[in-house]
Amino acid sequence: MDTFLRQLGQKLAEQWLSLLVLPGALYLAVAATARVLGHRHALDPSWLATRITEWAGSPTAAHSGGQVLLLAAVLAGAATVGLAARALGAGLEGAVLAADWRAWPFAARHWAARRTSRRRQRWIRRAQRYETACDDAAARLAAGDPPDPAPRIAAYQALLAVAPDLPDRPTWTGDRIHAAATRLQREYHLEIAVLWPHLWFVLPEHARGELTAARQELSKATVLGGWALLYAPLAWWWWPAAPLALGIALTARRRTRAAADTYAELIEALVRLHTGELTVQLGITEVVGRLTPALGEALTAELSPLPPDTRIPDDRHPLP
Repeated sequence: MDTFLRQLGQKLAEQWLSLLVLPGALYLAVAATARVLGHRHALDPSWLATRITEWAGSPTAAHSGGQVLLLAAVLAGAATVGLAARALGAGLEGAVLAADWRAWPFAARHWAARRTSRRRQRWIRRAQRYETACDDAAARLAAGDPPDPAPRIAAYQALLAVAPDLPDRPTWTGDRIHAAATRLQREYHLEIAVLWPHLWFVLPEHARGELTAARQELSKATVLGGWALLYAPLAWWWWPAAPLALGIALTARRRTRAAADTYAELIEALVRLHTGELTVQLGITEVVGRLTPALGEALTAELSPLPPDTRIPDDRHPLP
């Protein structure tokens, strides 16, 4: 038991150090640099070195007691900044996933509704272009003229750049995850919000581990966006902080999209692969078979907390 507690404490200390203290210490170093250099000496390392030398020679830094207090203050400040970044990241995650945007305050809800409407119109236009490209390719193929796949591929990529399915949320990331639930409902009549708590206990351990890791990666990416928000105000004192914050924000955006894409793919794959096992355990089928719309309807009816005649169809259920 003592060994287990020591290992647990060591892991918690490592996570505390890597997730909060080290990024926070880097932020404090950049903030101190911004305060010392300012705009006038923004790229002057000799000026920074001179000030650091002056601080190192101060009475507080020369004594062990002062050094301990300084270290404790840095660790506390770094941890506090790290917690602030995680809080901002959680807020950004809710904003980019936008699962509950219809319940946002009026101003934010109005903006989200207009943005979603514009994204829908853009997606419909690009879907029509893609269908036209597919029709042209089919006509050329029927005429014995092998079509060039480039226009069709370009039209499809342009469509995916807006959303993988008809937009229902104001952001690409939110629509990417929502598209998984939409496709499962359209193809198999499955309500993912009803199905998922039961399916989770059927999944093998390695599948749950992969899904948990993908979800954590999405959270880490949005926390990186929180760091970008913290670095941005430093540009008021030190202009190089502006491109630094912009670079972190762009990296966070790219990582968030990639993590959301991976997470949605895993959700959809696990539902397709393991729903049959759940139907056997619930007694709906006797053997694991192919997932069909009829089976999806039966499973949703079995697991739904509402009677079939009172359920209201809704394709906007958030994924876990």
